[in-house]
Amino acid sequence: METTYTINERVAAIQPSLTLAITSRAKEMAATGCKVCSFAAGEPDFDTPEPIRNAAVQALARGETRYTPESGLLTLRQAVCAKLMRENGLSYEPDQVVISNGAKHSLSLLFTMLCRPGDEVIIPGPFWLSYPEMVNVAGGKPVPVVCAESSGFKLSPEKLESVITPRSKVLILNSPCNPTGIVYDESELRALVEVAVRHGLLIVSDEIYEKMVYDGVRHVSPASFSPETYAHTVTVNGFSKAFAMTGWRLGYLAAPRPLAKAAGALQSHLASAPNTFAQHGAVQALQGGDEAARHMVSAFEKRRNTLLERLNGIAGITCVRPSGAFYAFPNIRQFKLDSITFCQRLLEEKAVAAIPGKVFGSDDNIRLSYACSLEIIQEGMDRLGRFVASL
Repeated sequence: METTYTINERVAAIQPSLTLAITSRAKEMAATGCKVCSFAAGEPDFDTPEPIRNAAVQALARGETRYTPESGLLTLRQAVCAKLMRENGLSYEPDQVVISNGAKHSLSLLFTMLCRPGDEVIIPGPFWLSYPEMVNVAGGKPVPVVCAESSGFKLSPEKLESVITPRSKVLILNSPCNPTGIVYDESELRALVEVAVRHGLLIVSDEIYEKMVYDGVRHVSPASFSPETYAHTVTVNGFSKAFAMTGWRLGYLAAPRPLAKAAGALQSHLASAPNTFAQHGAVQALQGGDEAARHMVSAFEKRRNTLLERLNGIAGITCVRPSGAFYAFPNIRQFKLDSITFCQRLLEEKAVAAIPGKVFGSDDNIRLSYACSLEIIQEGMDRLGRFVASL
């Protein structure tokens, strides 16, 4: 007799990740000997810097393998506080910081804490594909807000004002942004934050790509604007992107004390605590990893410039200039294919892996990661040019 299982409807409604599906298919093709040009990965192609690796190895050698406090090592939380003051102008105490199993985990903890059934979370789009799924699982209601390509994919204060309702609870800001690479300047952020605070919204500022900015652009943390915005903001960050530590699974949030206390308590039941020896590596990252981060950013800027030059040379493709992260979000509307079909055919016919824009809220675009070599970028753009010429 077949056993049937009842799955929580919120979990059952989760859409499988197209990003992982395309990456998996690209790996299958590569395993057969096919040379795949992959622009799918959302992770640096650099090794974790050696001093960070050594710090974790030394922690293991010392036997640092037991639980830490649920909110993370005190030394790491102190290092986070020092970093936030030094780089972002933010004053936090260690009991306002929660170290988690990645910035993604920090966000999931926040939405689980904050969302009651029907509470609305405003998500400017194009958006990182996991935001709506996290909000849905937490019982909230994601409210995607389409930001036009003509406006540089940026949310305006007027548009924000127009979507706020009595059920609005949270505004997500992601700058630099995945998938578009856009970066809000200080005046743009101040205008959005003013609207959010006036309506009593909590701002979740996802700053995971903060160090990856180009063209002299400066990253700004919304919580730094005033005591009032500080009280309305949770800053989320991590180690994956800036220090090439994606597999280490460490992130953090910094928040007003009641929120930090609740997040620590929730994490104590869901995960006990983050990985102990990895946290020792993270301390080293914050105290001595900036030179390696700058080296990566310099390489990414060269790759971005090459990718943009090549994209602009392909007839029918346009692309908003990304000023941060390591993604471009070119428009493919002219080719009369939806983004999923476009990416599937591009992979099968030309062995180029890209991510459909539909999963980010824009079916007119595809996402290309330039966290890959210049050789792959050149070859991949040759193939993309031949592909669109054949359509």
